[in-house]
Amino acid sequence: MPAASTQKQSRSRPTKGLTYADSGVSIEAGDKFVGSIGSLLRRTHGQRVIDNPGGFAGLLRLDYNEQLFKHNFKDPVLVACADGVGTKVHLAIELGMHDTVGIDLVAMNVNDLIVQGAEPLMFLDYIAVHKVEQEVLYSIVKGISDGCKLARCALIGGETAEMNDLYKPGDYDLAGFSVGVVELKRATNPLRVEPGDVVLGLESSGVHSNGYSLVRRVIEHAGLELKKTYADLDPERTLGEVLLTPTRIYVDSIVRLMRAYKVKKIVSGMAHITGGGMEGNLNRSLHDGVDAVIDENSWDVPSVFRFLQEKGGIEEAEMRRVFNMGIGYTLIVRPTFADAVARRLEKTGEKVHRIGKITKGKGRVRIKNRRPG
Repeated sequence: MPAASTQKQSRSRPTKGLTYADSGVSIEAGDKFVGSIGSLLRRTHGQRVIDNPGGFAGLLRLDYNEQLFKHNFKDPVLVACADGVGTKVHLAIELGMHDTVGIDLVAMNVNDLIVQGAEPLMFLDYIAVHKVEQEVLYSIVKGISDGCKLARCALIGGETAEMNDLYKPGDYDLAGFSVGVVELKRATNPLRVEPGDVVLGLESSGVHSNGYSLVRRVIEHAGLELKKTYADLDPERTLGEVLLTPTRIYVDSIVRLMRAYKVKKIVSGMAHITGGGMEGNLNRSLHDGVDAVIDENSWDVPSVFRFLQEKGGIEEAEMRRVFNMGIGYTLIVRPTFADAVARRLEKTGEKVHRIGKITKGKGRVRIKNRRPG
């Protein structure tokens, strides 16, 4: 009996020790991917980035050797933020279109950063996957690199986490981290907003990267097909392509504007219009003594929002609460400079609308000429 028991135990032992690959994680695939994206990082680098091959972190100079610091900063303050893309990645996965969500990832971070009056300096990403798939990951990072080029910031590193027991096959998630700099006395401050100031709105490129849980629910509810074109939308693009339009990056326009007025503080506040809509974001730029009165008739709502509203039977108030409704970024400016600011922004490619004004109030966003819903 003892001998038989010993024999049975010996048969149950594995012929070799378990490996990381047995758990579904390939170190070799991860290393191969990291080695393939070096050029995507380098194309975003300027002179401030210090080459650090094999390093455990990215390096960026904070000195006065370059025009950015020498001319613009005496008391520089670092500004940092983190954000993701949300469930928009599900549409990218379903359609096999992975080259735009990286731009979204950069946009959601740097558009927040510039609200503080800051200029983006560097960006890092975190990509969590079920399994390292070279082609998919390369497309994602290519998008991140493209976004960093548009935002004029350096992609200096990131992390790819392979977690097959947490994510389903084909799934991934994205997060980004951005760091910028602002001259302390020029950082935005809600206390600068005054009655009489004008609110300018910059058009969005579409849904951007908020509300996609509702978007996906509408698609399911109405039986919509992502690979089909619809007459109510762009006839040249499928529904999926319309919904995957990248979030607009406003960095170049805003940074140029702020640099043009180095002495006069003509911009008293800004807001990135994301989840919560106009009322849930513009109010963050106000103090308790003022209101922003917004005229909803001052811009046209893009067709994608009306399409989703109709197909989902969504009430107007819910649409305004969830989506940007066509205005992705707002500026509060001194009234005597409003026209000049609008012209400058238009020259940098923005579509600008005078959407409201600041009055005495209680720190609220009030909508007039509400659209019927």
